[in-house]
Amino acid sequence: MATFLLLQSELCCSFVKMSQNVDVLSPDDNAQDIPNPSASENQSSEGTLINFLVYCPTGISFIKSIDASDVVKDAQTLCDMFAEVIEWVGPANVVHIVTDNAANYVAAGRLIHEKYETIFWSPCAAHCLNLLLKDIGSMPHVAELAGKASKVTIFVYNHMVFLSWLRKRKGWKEIICPGVTRFATTFITLKNLYEHKHDLQALVVDKHFTSHRLARTPTGKVVSTIILDNKFWDGCLIMAKIVAPIIRLLRIVDGDEKPSMGYVYEGMQRAKNAVKEIFLNKVHLYKPYTDLIKARWDRHLKRSLHAAGYFLNPTFFYNENFLEKTRVTHSLLDFFEKKALCPNLNQGIQEMQLYRERQGTFGRESALQVTTSIRPDQWWRLYGGSAPTLQKLAIRLLSQTSSSSGCERNWSLFERIHTKRRNRLEHQRLNDLVYVTYNLRLKNRWAHHNKSYDPIDYESIDKVDFWVTEEEPQPEFGHDDMDIENVIYQDNAIPIAGYG
Repeated sequence: MATFLLLQSELCCSFVKMSQNVDVLSPDDNAQDIPNPSASENQSSEGTLINFLVYCPTGISFIKSIDASDVVKDAQTLCDMFAEVIEWVGPANVVHIVTDNAANYVAAGRLIHEKYETIFWSPCAAHCLNLLLKDIGSMPHVAELAGKASKVTIFVYNHMVFLSWLRKRKGWKEIICPGVTRFATTFITLKNLYEHKHDLQALVVDKHFTSHRLARTPTGKVVSTIILDNKFWDGCLIMAKIVAPIIRLLRIVDGDEKPSMGYVYEGMQRAKNAVKEIFLNKVHLYKPYTDLIKARWDRHLKRSLHAAGYFLNPTFFYNENFLEKTRVTHSLLDFFEKKALCPNLNQGIQEMQLYRERQGTFGRESALQVTTSIRPDQWWRLYGGSAPTLQKLAIRLLSQTSSSSGCERNWSLFERIHTKRRNRLEHQRLNDLVYVTYNLRLKNRWAHHNKSYDPIDYESIDKVDFWVTEEEPQPEFGHDDMDIENVIYQDNAIPIAGYG
């Protein structure tokens, strides 16, 4: 229960919605390549649960789950459902609702903002960035490049005689590193593969390879040709550089150790600028990539929250490269014009000028020195004293997450509790089990404060199959044709003790 006390502090919270089908998904349904909090829009015959979690910089806590099987498509009913939980938490404590970008949730988010003018909605930033990586990965030349790279890694990792030779090379590191999603893994592998260019080329010209029978097989010849092709390596390098800013931003928004709201806007701008620099500002070369970035930005992430967070983040605002576009300023003014957030508009404008011109407490020498070493919300607590109205607004915004994937990462325990063997758990009992188990796990994690935490966990290991597993012919009887558990757990079967 102590986790709920966080909601009563001055740290306002983001309200994170997650939906999860309550039955066990089939392999096709479960192939969610993006860590989207409610990517499981697949409607199952057993219904859909909407799970509510709360985020603030001190930690995440699970509140409750609701059976939304009959209302998940109705925006107004979803809005009423969200409003009920918001009222329970307290509207003054909620800043932000994060869901996926399905049309019904977009509409429900808009209705919530109309009802509570100080509560905003945005889609999961990690979801949007992964859709962007998917867009880039779907470009024909990128898909072809990834296919060639996959042939190399499959050949190397399925023949220990060559892998052991490579592992003896000085400074060798594994090529395959699971990413946050399969799309991230693709580009991370291309980068790692490029870093091993000389090792791989040394292998295919060494007697250890050329004298081996595998080198004379069709696959061995194809792999050798790929490794010796300089165009292939140039492609790997270019793609690694193009997606590096996107993956860097993905890691920022996908982790829940630090609030990420103040970094999304700048991260997307850097991604576009990096692509232009790679292609020496030649429009016909960079435009296919920047168009994809712009499309995802305009469609999903172009929000006043992100623009205002960019303006209020001292890391960027006091940087010589800060671009104060009209939209950025207007986004902050939108907040000032809400009386619930800024009771005195004139005072808010004056305080914005103090911040802009580095006057009052903003003018302290240490204020500029620590902009990159402490969190933006902490910076405002230390140096925002001369602008109390702006300080309160800045802390409110910069304390927020921009993604719900950090919550979903631990959500696999839901499937461990609600398995096919336990699928008769009554909903309230399931809710109680998840509430206790999930919050205990979160409490334990935050108690240890693992500063080196990486948002990639062991469960992402299944995303590397494309790089290490050779395709196998389909068995005569697949899981869909003969599912033993479905036979055992029919309606007239004897339930397992404790789960019936």
